[in-house]
Amino acid sequence: QLSEDVEQVSENPTEDREGEMEVHEDSSSVILPDGELGTTTPSLRFSKTCLKNVFSVILLFIYLLLMAVAVFLVYQTISDFREKLKHPVMSVTYKEVSLYDAPGIAFYPGKARLLSCKHHYYDHIPPLINPGQPGDIECTTQRINYTDPFTNQTMKYALVVQGPRDVKKRELVFLQFHLNETDQDFSAIDYLLFSSFQEFVSSPEKAKFMKDCESSYSSWKFSGGFRTWVKMSLVKTKEEDGSETVEFKQETSVVNYIDQRTKPRSDQLFFVVFEWKDPFIQTVQDIITANPWNMIALLCGIFLALFKAADFAKLSVKWMIKIRRRHLKRTRQVTNHIS
Repeated sequence: QLSEDVEQVSENPTEDREGEMEVHEDSSSVILPDGELGTTTPSLRFSKTCLKNVFSVILLFIYLLLMAVAVFLVYQTISDFREKLKHPVMSVTYKEVSLYDAPGIAFYPGKARLLSCKHHYYDHIPPLINPGQPGDIECTTQRINYTDPFTNQTMKYALVVQGPRDVKKRELVFLQFHLNETDQDFSAIDYLLFSSFQEFVSSPEKAKFMKDCESSYSSWKFSGGFRTWVKMSLVKTKEEDGSETVEFKQETSVVNYIDQRTKPRSDQLFFVVFEWKDPFIQTVQDIITANPWNMIALLCGIFLALFKAADFAKLSVKWMIKIRRRHLKRTRQVTNHIS
């Protein structure tokens, strides 16, 4: 449309120039309306052309500004993508279960011995009968000896007990230990938790299994003269290589044991309870929030806008050069004709 307007402008000046020449030849018609129209029309047309050029320049600068913004967005998008690749986000999910895989509880009693072990439900523990005397052992237990994984010289004795499973019924395991005499100032029993008692039972090399567990898991203590209530929760962590590690979190509460035995004794009684805290297994993994497909789609849109803006800018420059050349050519023609 701009080209057609320019062509119409280039065709009309010949007629106007003829009108002007006629006006100049006839001195009596200087103030005729036709003469006035012939002298004012080129300036109006020139002002329109100037406005169009200014408008085109403004559009060109606007598109150059948009191109600069698009280049900045490309740089920012790539930088954000690389930053997200370097710093993955930790994702935590919870899976509800009704039955856990029974954990293994490894005790290192030393000189203490196990008096009783029972499973109870709904957080109810009946009153003690003959505390300090051997009672019923209703738990699945295994004894094992193995060398210390850190020194490879000291032999260690472990009592492995099957832990609770039914979290809906709030199953718990209540154990009682007895230490006859001790020459230490403080008495405590070490224990550690591992994820599956069944894996320990089915392992052909139980000593190696326990050494690996002691190297991988942390150990805790419970003291004599108290009832220690341990509430467990399971946390699984997925590593970058696809492997999975298991960790136990514990909440403990300690209650003082009131010894009501008639004769004063120098022995120590240990009471400990193990129970699941809740029916949720926590899974932790690192995820990369940067989506390559979103970045590719955004970059495609930005590059398309860049190409369109560059094409428009090129056409605008060509159009302005063409208009400028036509204007100069028309001016020369008018000047030559007048001269």
